[in-house]
Amino acid sequence: MSRPYDFLTPSDLQKIGNLQVLARLVVEGFCSGLHTSPHKGFSVEFREHRQYVQGDEIRRLDWKVFGKTDRLYIREYEEETNLRATLLVDVSGSMAYAGNGISKYEYAIHLAACLAYLMLRQQDSVGLVTFDTKLRQYIPPRSRPSHLRVLLDALQQTQIGGETGLARVFHQLVPKIHRRGLLIIFSDCFSNVPELLSALAHLRHAHHEIILFQIWDRDELEFPFRQWTRFDSLETETDKRLLDPASMRAVYLENLERFRKELKDGCHRHRIDLVPMVTDKPYAEALAHYLARRMSSV
Repeated sequence: MSRPYDFLTPSDLQKIGNLQVLARLVVEGFCSGLHTSPHKGFSVEFREHRQYVQGDEIRRLDWKVFGKTDRLYIREYEEETNLRATLLVDVSGSMAYAGNGISKYEYAIHLAACLAYLMLRQQDSVGLVTFDTKLRQYIPPRSRPSHLRVLLDALQQTQIGGETGLARVFHQLVPKIHRRGLLIIFSDCFSNVPELLSALAHLRHAHHEIILFQIWDRDELEFPFRQWTRFDSLETETDKRLLDPASMRAVYLENLERFRKELKDGCHRHRIDLVPMVTDKPYAEALAHYLARRMSSV
């Protein structure tokens, strides 16, 4: 068995090593770090004003002081809090699909490994959940560097299989994850969309920020099959069908577009960051592109 750090090649780390995962919404934590805390007077204490200099963030200006003195001052705080993140990895059977290369599950755990490395390097806390129809494993967030090996060992040793139960699992997670933080989901989202959105809304109601990496294989997006093909369900062994792709391609693509639009609109409505990822694009490159865009919007 290969070492868990084999998930992270030197090329991967070079592409993402200078990026930081920053939470856009307010998160909760206890250690010093890079992220704004909701607890004024607890983990973030106002320290002093200092005069504004070029390059300071405009949002930190104290406009009340400006109104009284006609001078620009920055509010400085004693400390800020770290991020608590939980990686949620779908290990249901559909994630095993691999058209001509890496499977969706392999792609997902490479993304998860990169993010775990980044956040732990920032002294953030990272946990892990694996699931199919139910929670398979839950590792609470920790911030110590050695925790990376725990997370990557768990990802590497997980056996994939089983049907999908996204909505049920997400509802079950709400009482388990007590402190609000960042939930990063890796899944193909093959589920009833209204039920899935209801479960995601439940997590948002608990004040979690959510990033949803939707993992696709190129075959699923383009349906390139031309000859009679046997399609086997990856979640139920008995469901096998011999079909003429030409007769169903138009209907498939129409249903796919409807599915994607419904999910995209729902995520936008609940302020969930939906990030499509296709397995034929190098994962570190795709992740670096997303994180750079995310940083620029914070």
